[in-house]
Amino acid sequence: MPTPQLTLNNGVEIPAVGLGVFQTPPQETRSAVEAALSAGYRHIDTAAAYGNEREVGEAIARSSIDRSEVFIETKIWISDYGYDQTLHGFEKSAAKLGVEQIDLLILHQALPSEFDRTLDAYRALEKLLADGRVRAIGVSNFMVDHLTALLDKATVVPAVNQIEVHPYFAQREVQAFAAQHGILSQAWSPIGGITFYRDGEHTSTLQDPVIGDIAKAHGKTLAQVMLRWHVQQGRSAIPKSTKPARIAENFDVFDFALTAEQLAAIDALDTGKRGGPDPADITLATFGRPIPEA
Repeated sequence: MPTPQLTLNNGVEIPAVGLGVFQTPPQETRSAVEAALSAGYRHIDTAAAYGNEREVGEAIARSSIDRSEVFIETKIWISDYGYDQTLHGFEKSAAKLGVEQIDLLILHQALPSEFDRTLDAYRALEKLLADGRVRAIGVSNFMVDHLTALLDKATVVPAVNQIEVHPYFAQREVQAFAAQHGILSQAWSPIGGITFYRDGEHTSTLQDPVIGDIAKAHGKTLAQVMLRWHVQQGRSAIPKSTKPARIAENFDVFDFALTAEQLAAIDALDTGKRGGPDPADITLATFGRPIPEA
């Protein structure tokens, strides 16, 4: 079954569900991407800071799938912000991925304490877009104040804002602001992985009785119900796994539909509690680290 596509604000199409490789060790990344491509995925999301861009590129190159059919997304880390530094960050990522053009290149975080560097980095993305080195540009973990400050200076509206979104943390204000400006919200930790692989106040979304009852009603897993929730609400979702069976399961979400009542029941689970780092706390002193050359 072809992957449903979402159309970005510049007309580029992006598959609605992709494979994320956050925290996937390089030695496991090749096999995870190969399993995803075999299962039908055509969108892979990585990042310079993940340390596995090279393995993503190798898996895509080794597959029998034409490069033009695979949507590659990666991110510039804060250590490479600044105009010239970000242009070089693109060169490092493209070389590791083994491609000349990246489908979607985004800034991994806002850098609130040095926002001028963030703006310079985004200006470099605009240059890469104008030169055809990337097909679309965007941001990640940008809150409303970051987006407002960016839009005040940018000449290109970001195509995507990748943020933490799952049933326990929906960030509706950020999503609504993005929608008003034609920015696609893309969910990282879309099945709430952050709620069970990192210590915190949350219980696991995979043990939630509301989602469990909906899953039973459709003969689907809780993860599949959560991914369907994203798809039906128009978000891009990038679940991660290294297990072939789970990777395939996460892609099998296009043959059923949640009712309006079921969507509302999942919406009502929002706790307002973030699982990942607060974007306001991102600084070079705390989170900066060098990104190796290709």
